[in-house]
Amino acid sequence: MAKHSKTIPARGLRVADQIQRDLAEIIAYELKDPRVGMITMTEVQITADYAHAKVFFTMLKDGQEDINNTVEGLSAASGFIRGQLGKRLHIHTLPQLHFVHDTSTARGMELSLLIDKANAVRAADAEPDTMAQGQAQSE
Repeated sequence: MAKHSKTIPARGLRVADQIQRDLAEIIAYELKDPRVGMITMTEVQITADYAHAKVFFTMLKDGQEDINNTVEGLSAASGFIRGQLGKRLHIHTLPQLHFVHDTSTARGMELSLLIDKANAVRAADAEPDTMAQGQAQSE
């Protein structure tokens, strides 16, 4: 499951996780907006009073135009999504949904590439030293 803030009580975490599961189903199977393609819900952060939920998502296409279209589509359909969520989730206050593109996976991939490049440079720098040691031992 998603990593949550420690300030949210246990019930809030369970509600956020349930909202995440339900939203994934609603968006995948019931939402017909062409602007919203295949997305993955990465986390839901809910306020202590359940008034607002920040929904983080990722996409395969990370182009800025694709992201903007998806956020617009999700925002335009938030009333429908919230209504469907209300049919599945029985809590006193149904939160307003705020959709946010999650850049953590893209950032993680960038950092991974930087680490791979640094390791490759380090390995290339170490190769002449090992060759010099091998020559010194053979003499």
